[in-house]
Amino acid sequence: MRQFVRKRSTPPGVQEEIAPMPNPTGTPTVQGLQHVSVPMPPGGQERARRFYGEALGLAEVPPPSDLGHLSLVWFRFGDPEHEIHCFAESGGANTEAQHLCLQVDDIDAFRTRLADHDVLVEETEPIRNRPRFFVHDPFGNRLELTEIRGAYD
Repeated sequence: MRQFVRKRSTPPGVQEEIAPMPNPTGTPTVQGLQHVSVPMPPGGQERARRFYGEALGLAEVPPPSDLGHLSLVWFRFGDPEHEIHCFAESGGANTEAQHLCLQVDDIDAFRTRLADHDVLVEETEPIRNRPRFFVHDPFGNRLELTEIRGAYD
């Protein structure tokens, strides 16, 4: 499989082919988490944009043209680039244990930013060197936000 990446030094829209990571064992390895897909109700695209784009500050990116017939809204963040894919699903929200976690650089600033967007912050069990809290997107999906300040044990 060929892999492509847009490096910070290349202009937007230009991708360069990269060599796969070396694998001395010869067995396939997981390279990283590329995206998480979260359900939204049909017609929820604007609410997805307000929460993920405005409240969380993620960049909206167009999904591949091959998927243009689907009701998708995609967001990109981080380095390497990670994505959240919102897809239309009429099944409803997930269980409380199911969630995605976003690592942030300033947990207190995000707490304030989300409050400014009327997003309710849910406090949770503390973890040493990992201040964190939970929020729900407009569709009931649970997100954890955490700042990694060091080892937890």
